[in-house]
Amino acid sequence: MTGQLWWYLARSGGLVAWALLSASVLWGLALSTKILGPRPRPNWILDLHRFLGGLAVVFTGLHVVGLVLDSYVSFGPVELLVPFTGDYRPVAVAWGIIALYLLVAVEVTSLLRARISRRVWHLTHLLSFALFAFATAHGLTAGTDASRSAVIVSMAAVSVVVVGGVAARVDRAWNRRRRVPVSAPHGV
Repeated sequence: MTGQLWWYLARSGGLVAWALLSASVLWGLALSTKILGPRPRPNWILDLHRFLGGLAVVFTGLHVVGLVLDSYVSFGPVELLVPFTGDYRPVAVAWGIIALYLLVAVEVTSLLRARISRRVWHLTHLLSFALFAFATAHGLTAGTDASRSAVIVSMAAVSVVVVGGVAARVDRAWNRRRRVPVSAPHGV
């Protein structure tokens, strides 16, 4: 068991990180689509979204630590930080590396929210959807649990809900823009 401890940490850390990321994305969509209601919300609702994202970072860190310490596949700093440099499933691992960079960008700009422009924060935060897609692709192709039906069904089901939430969010934004009246030029 001791020899496999790091492999189990890497596997479970990755799966839990994906689940937390998914929960954060879904909670963020619930907030932005106003599915929870149009009235001002209590602070704990936004705090939960932030907490889920922060926990996703922690478990991603555990996933990476488990990979570094496991002796079955050799992952060094270059293989963990530079896409396509390792021998183990290079494309699948590259999706995870890109997801890691996107996760860091979203989390850092969220922590700096009070010090950066709303536009920079918002544009970076929109990368959460690409982050979710890359993390899901990584989970379905790199992990040893990717062939398990529970993992496939869970990731597919959550992906369908995320795509539906994104569609609802885009539709809401589109309808809000169409309702804004265009002011007529003066003197007409």
